[in-house]
Amino acid sequence: MAQLDTLDLIVLVVLLAGSVAYFTKGTYWGIPKDPYASSYALANGAKAGKTRNLLEKMEESGKNCIIFYGSQTGTAEDYASRLAKEGSSRFGLKTMVADLEDYQYENLDCFPADKVAMFVLATYGEGEPTDNAVEFYEFINGEDVSFSNGGSEDGKPLASLNFVAFGLGNTTYEHYNSMVRRVNDALLKYGATRIGKAGEGDDGAGTMEEDFLAWKEPMWTALAEKMQLQEREAVYEPVFSVTEREDLSPETAEVYLGEPNKNHLEGKSKGPYNSHNPFIAPIVESREVFTVKDRNCLHMEIDVSGSNLAYQTGDHIAVWPTNAGKEVDRFLNVLGLLEKRNTVISVKGLDPTARVPFPTPTTYDAAVRYHMEICAPVSRQFVSSLAGFAPEESSRKEMEKLGSDKDYFREKISSQYLNIAQVLERIDSANKWTSVPFSIMIEGLQKIQPRYYSISSSSLVQKEKISITAVVEEIRVPGSENIVKGVTTNYLLALKQKQHGDPSPDPHGLTYAITGPRNKYDGFHVPVHVRHSNFKLPSDPSKPIIMVGPGSGVAPFRGFIQERAAQAQAGEKVGKTILFYGCRKSTEDFLYKDEWDTFAASLGSSFELITAFSREQSQKVYVQQRLKERAAQVNELLLQKANFYVCGDAANMAREVSVVLGQIVAEQRGLTPEKGEEVIKTMRGSNQYQEDVWS
Repeated sequence: MAQLDTLDLIVLVVLLAGSVAYFTKGTYWGIPKDPYASSYALANGAKAGKTRNLLEKMEESGKNCIIFYGSQTGTAEDYASRLAKEGSSRFGLKTMVADLEDYQYENLDCFPADKVAMFVLATYGEGEPTDNAVEFYEFINGEDVSFSNGGSEDGKPLASLNFVAFGLGNTTYEHYNSMVRRVNDALLKYGATRIGKAGEGDDGAGTMEEDFLAWKEPMWTALAEKMQLQEREAVYEPVFSVTEREDLSPETAEVYLGEPNKNHLEGKSKGPYNSHNPFIAPIVESREVFTVKDRNCLHMEIDVSGSNLAYQTGDHIAVWPTNAGKEVDRFLNVLGLLEKRNTVISVKGLDPTARVPFPTPTTYDAAVRYHMEICAPVSRQFVSSLAGFAPEESSRKEMEKLGSDKDYFREKISSQYLNIAQVLERIDSANKWTSVPFSIMIEGLQKIQPRYYSISSSSLVQKEKISITAVVEEIRVPGSENIVKGVTTNYLLALKQKQHGDPSPDPHGLTYAITGPRNKYDGFHVPVHVRHSNFKLPSDPSKPIIMVGPGSGVAPFRGFIQERAAQAQAGEKVGKTILFYGCRKSTEDFLYKDEWDTFAASLGSSFELITAFSREQSQKVYVQQRLKERAAQVNELLLQKANFYVCGDAANMAREVSVVLGQIVAEQRGLTPEKGEEVIKTMRGSNQYQEDVWS
């Protein structure tokens, strides 16, 4: 046999390697990447395999405008997407939307002067950044900010950065729009140039949408002048392609039917569980805590054992909702998609920076049921964008009028709290809106967001079982046939009814796919994750606390008192623990009425429950009045450095409690009203006064 020389060996090795590569393609390499296979399951939300260098990303994708969002409920993300679309269609900007947590910011000092950065920033809780904006906020407001080229505040390292800013806030909170204000101040401090005014939207006044619309027009004018942009006629340019897949069926293993990521699709979900990756938790207990038939309040126990989900007393649990079948049907029907609901679709970004908001391939039904916020109030700008797709000339004109006349829009749409399908039905019920691209619905409607509830149990007492207390929402709109039904609370009520033997639960006429995609939620499960809160008991249990929590605002205080009762039983010294609680009637909606005596037995004289039943006498009585009646005791405890907590309605109750407390301090200490208010502000600043409120 002839001896093989070196060249022959090289040729053989190359041929062998090529053969192996050819036959293993698609099995070990060259596998199409599923963006939901890993990125959405990462604990910190960082996108594996993608650059965190924002300038590199803009350069490689040819962008000259980046719109960052800091969003907790999805609204800021929606506004960022709308700015990106408008900037592209009206002014020819090369835009990209960016999640703040996806990038590093050390090289902001190298941001090119011929590009622009936009910041759309929501303020969360008591002046805090949203979860995805924490890293950026801490960087830009740090005491010793380190940019890539060094440089101090005096050196104005951000002199080349042109930016735009809009904030989403709520005037019922103490720190209104503090996120955008602090970021704006920091950027200016380091030499950046703001284009236009820093806009502020007020959810508390119900003017968020109109505030945004009023802000953006002069902003575009200023930006066009600064960057020498030419405005053109805006036309719809899809961000996503939607392809119907005849080669796939809902039974195909690779088709997502509502699963949030690939691990869930394959039935092997694993942690860490977070806002991108829920834990499918069993509901081990559910019961009604109201004693009237026309209203519901649910108590649920969620088992998180085996998930490594950890919570502390005062934290929040997030429930991932499912849209009601009635609303899913309405949405699909008005678009002429009802018969195609189980058709498989693939959704892809037409731009490398466009991020599809849910995993695909999926079906029309699954996308609408599990991923799209179809029940949310609709914006005037979105209605206007659909005018060109109206089935008739008369309906097109009506859509244009609604989009251009804010008073008319308020009268016909926003005051009625209509969702997008209801709007289209009312404008033209005789025709299906078949010309509306499904892509514009994906782009124009927010991704459905988890709903957060104050945990009503103590982690010291029940470490692996989380309690939820939730009033089921059903709001009758005055002068309208429309009834707004809470998406998540009615979903939970359906689960409770099913768990108690109802074979076909339909709370308030709504049905839900409560067994989940491919029956993965069967056996009474619900997708959840935990969000940590700063609403906390003092570390020293001997420190006194005063709690004000009417209605379901009592939820976290049940956990607080449960914890203090356990500490007292364990022999620890527990300080004075006072709860001001209010509801309509002691015989109808007195939450946990039977439990307070049990806690009192453990806490003894250190526990006091002070009630205000608003409808048990001719004149209504609220917790604010009870607080005034105990002015001397409240002031004395505050002088002992008692922590003061408020949970519940931000717009009325929480604001009034704050005012009353300032009055108590002023009167009891002989101060002016202004000095009393200053004391309350100081308490807030030192975390002695804490709020867990909503509007």
